[in-house]
Amino acid sequence: MERRLPGLAASSGLAFGPAVTFRAVGELRRAKGAVASEKQALADAVAASLRAVAALAGSLEGEAADIVGFQVALLEDDALTESAYAAIDRGMAADMAWRQAMAEEIAGYEISDDLYFRARSADLADICDRVLRHLFGLPELTQAPAGAVIVGEDLPPSAFLGIDWSQGGGIVLGAGSPSSHVAMLARGRGVPMVVGIGSEWQAVSGTVIVDGLEGLVLTGPSNESIARAKRQADELGRSRSQAEARRDEPALTRDGTRISVMINVAGLADLADLAAEACDGIGLTRTEFLVEHALRDEVRQFETYAGLLRWAAGRPVTIRTLDAGGDKPISGYTIAGEANPFLGLRGIRLSLRHPGIFRVQLRALARAAALGPLKIMLPMVTMAQELEQARALLDAALAELAAEGVAHSAPALGIMVEVPAAAMAIAGFDAAFFSIGSNDLTQYATAAARDGSEVATYADVLHPGVLAMIAHVARHGAEVGREVSLCGDAGGDPRAIAALLRAGVRAVSVAPGLLAQAKAAIRDVDLSGREPRA
Repeated sequence: MERRLPGLAASSGLAFGPAVTFRAVGELRRAKGAVASEKQALADAVAASLRAVAALAGSLEGEAADIVGFQVALLEDDALTESAYAAIDRGMAADMAWRQAMAEEIAGYEISDDLYFRARSADLADICDRVLRHLFGLPELTQAPAGAVIVGEDLPPSAFLGIDWSQGGGIVLGAGSPSSHVAMLARGRGVPMVVGIGSEWQAVSGTVIVDGLEGLVLTGPSNESIARAKRQADELGRSRSQAEARRDEPALTRDGTRISVMINVAGLADLADLAAEACDGIGLTRTEFLVEHALRDEVRQFETYAGLLRWAAGRPVTIRTLDAGGDKPISGYTIAGEANPFLGLRGIRLSLRHPGIFRVQLRALARAAALGPLKIMLPMVTMAQELEQARALLDAALAELAAEGVAHSAPALGIMVEVPAAAMAIAGFDAAFFSIGSNDLTQYATAAARDGSEVATYADVLHPGVLAMIAHVARHGAEVGREVSLCGDAGGDPRAIAALLRAGVRAVSVAPGLLAQAKAAIRDVDLSGREPRA
């Protein structure tokens, strides 16, 4: 019997296929053996998990590698297993000892005032489940059939990244959020996803239809519903093919307004299958993934930035200075134990606390600017003084390079607008350009955590208050002749693009995988005030 389960659309598209349940090992128990054998079984399971996660991390780049890298670091930490081995010494079976140790660790993360640690509790649960799966010899999701719909309470990013999505498929989650890491990964790869269907996920089986446009899941679909889903999937496939065919064309609205469409990258690997002609440049480069291990290595940073400029072939490349903090800690750089790191020392606040490290990045950026139109973007700017302090440090770096006879150029210096106070006081910032970070701006304006499933409906860029701030920044940019772009997730979301353009945004930066889709959505918008043409 057909059932309709409403949820939240997390990644657009339509998929139908056999449900494959992803669940923790639950109540499975293993017979207790000798202490030595139990310790060895646990050690083998941890080692096997580490090999699998390390291999996955080695095949990834940028943000995806960072997500999995956190799990590698945890599995390499002997402190994670010490209490489990101690419990085995006291007579506990390996699986129960591991469950107990991880439950205590997860509880510590979940009750932490530190949002970063609370957000990472899902990674600990993933690690716990991985090790138990190896203990019980259970299969991984990598063995799911092509085109399967993965169903579960939640899905860790590492599990998503281990699945081959090239043959289709979808995701249905009982919990989750449209702003979660796994949702962002799904959108970037075009995997339809619906989250927030509640406990109903446990009853999902057989053939499932995932409507990532409407946020709807159909279980036990009728022949008519399956036929309709196939027609819709075919239509969507044709629409996407048409969009891909026009990916390299400029993005013009119905009334002929030219919209600049750039891309967000975390490194050169993100550009492997994309020609520079397909976009209007790079609107955001996340350097925290590029320079974490080269904080004081000017040459290494320069070479990375130079590679991006060479790829862009004369198109502008916007590079965000180190945006550490919040959910992106860097050992020895970020502040440990902050009560609320998302409202603490992050972005430009940290850079100004570490002027020596900041100087290295500014010098590397200025040197790279000699090779093409490089723009520097400062993250998490709240006060005009921060921009001026950064400008003074950049001027000093330029003077040093000139005195040393090193080739360089003065990059344009702009700011990210992601703090509501900065958005409302935008006229007080003498920046060369403004780039709206819609993810954090929405989070801070709606008081709703980006990855919080319970408040997912609040964290909406289409909230009138958020759109009003975006319109305010865009209006100021138009008045003073400074470019205003938007580089958050909303820039590649067809649901949001029309509202953003009507708010005055004329440049967006999106994930490379969403480039064609964003341009297609722009072409459907009429900004003339007339009714849309048929």
